[in-house]
Amino acid sequence: QVQLVESGGGLVQAGGSLRLSCAASGRTFSRYTMGWFRQAPGKEREFVAAIVWNTDNTNYRDSVKGRFTISRDNAKNTVYLQMNSLKPEDTAVYYCAASTRAVGVKYDIWGQGTQVTVSS
Repeated sequence: QVQLVESGGGLVQAGGSLRLSCAASGRTFSRYTMGWFRQAPGKEREFVAAIVWNTDNTNYRDSVKGRFTISRDNAKNTVYLQMNSLKPEDTAVYYCAASTRAVGVKYDIWGQGTQVTVSS
């Protein structure tokens, strides 16, 4: 089964940047739509960004547009989330997720999460 491992989280000041990485096992990574989600304590998990397996089209929640960039390197089985101009409200555990379905998007594989904390 594919496994996802996130890294790159940490503590940064508002306005700073972080790049999260998600390393995936499995040889069919290039066929997975990959997404990033986040969850703050006491809050619902929310969608952050996704990159579609076939087209490499990207989607972002409105609050991160222009600040975050999702990308992937299929040769390295890795998806990235570049986060710039970070705000305290970006503080959350960030999860990488994979949609392994041939048709449609349903995230069925999840990483363990990496903490991002943005201080004011």
